[in-house]
Amino acid sequence: MKKLEAIIRPEAFQSLRENLDTLGVKGLTVSEVAGCGQQKGQEGIFRGNRYEVKLYPKVKVEMVVEDTEVTDIVEVITSTCATDKVGDGKIFVSTIDEVFRIRTGEKGKAALI
Repeated sequence: MKKLEAIIRPEAFQSLRENLDTLGVKGLTVSEVAGCGQQKGQEGIFRGNRYEVKLYPKVKVEMVVEDTEVTDIVEVITSTCATDKVGDGKIFVSTIDEVFRIRTGEKGKAALI
């Protein structure tokens, strides 16, 4: 099993959710996050004071899937969320040793469904 964490632009989330549905991906954890990377800071003015914005709003989408699904899901994420501009995001893939469903005690693949 693999855990995919995708940090994406907020405006791309709804389309991504719809496209993941077509692959049969049902279980997601979604968080509003803020971060920075290669994007340059922006300058703003609030009540006459200048300030620099160093963090940008993002959406973090997490899912645990079977190893065989990773390539297709990564392709959907990249094709849906890419704008070819700095700040499109990142995808992190890590190995999950085991998963348990708290309610029933099921483990492994049965706990993912």
